[in-house]
Amino acid sequence: MDELEGGIRRVTLPLPTRPGHVHAYLLPGEDGWIVVDTGVGQPDAKERWAAELAEAGGRVAAIFVTHFHPDHVGAAADLHELTGAPVHQGVLDYAQCELVWGNPAWSERLLDWFRLHGAPDDVTAELVGQSSLYRPFIRYQRDPVLMEPGERLDGWELVAAPGHADGQLCLVKDGVLVAADHVLGRITPTVGLWPASRPDPLGDYLEALERTIELSPRVALPGHGDPLEDPTVRARELQEHHRLRLEEAVAALDDVPRSGYEVSFALFGDELKPAGRRFAIAETLSHLERLVHEGAAARADTGGTVAYTATR
Repeated sequence: MDELEGGIRRVTLPLPTRPGHVHAYLLPGEDGWIVVDTGVGQPDAKERWAAELAEAGGRVAAIFVTHFHPDHVGAAADLHELTGAPVHQGVLDYAQCELVWGNPAWSERLLDWFRLHGAPDDVTAELVGQSSLYRPFIRYQRDPVLMEPGERLDGWELVAAPGHADGQLCLVKDGVLVAADHVLGRITPTVGLWPASRPDPLGDYLEALERTIELSPRVALPGHGDPLEDPTVRARELQEHHRLRLEEAVAALDDVPRSGYEVSFALFGDELKPAGRRFAIAETLSHLERLVHEGAAARADTGGTVAYTATR
């Protein structure tokens, strides 16, 4: 556990896959700690959290989940059982959490999704198999306290940060942004198009980055990596990264229809393992859909497969 400015504590929890860790934060509040994010629900999650909270001292007043990805929501029920504190989560994010982790048919839906976007059957099976690895370790809290952007939790304002996850919420107070996976330092947050996601996640993300620049926080506390001492600079770097990636995406198109799976090789190369290819396809699709919204690409269903062509 690390102590940060303003009495905030950072708890670093292990992940079985890259980047190998996720940060949770303990924010001091009037009635006790607000725990932000929970890590994966590994078999020893409750014991690990008990040790961390014993070191921190004091009671836990609330648990807040920024978004439904496994490393942020996975041990929410464990932490609730350990502390008795209510779990808070965004309205949209909890709906997607139920749709994905509470839905036994989700794997079949993913199969159909990757087929629709051009992945061959043998590749599709591997891609979906990778997505199921975390499922046994996700114990989200059913019926949490639902919250909306603009509301406050013990003085912390909730700020919408869609893109990486449609319903992701960050917290901001006194120039400190608890950023989850909205802005990261050494890595670029994945912004992908998935089944049942909003239609233009990259457009959402670029707008959210602009709002971050307007907020101009002094420091951002990310879900992975070190604190960001100038988050507005990083937000502009991420905007530029996606501007260049959009140029690469449009350069990969011509008048021959190409699926998201095919274009993903032009953007991300052909050396990826299945887990990497899964995210590469989703991220490629978010860029292709942004190009469609900008009028630089066209989308068509060519016999059961969605494909894209350049319009300029």
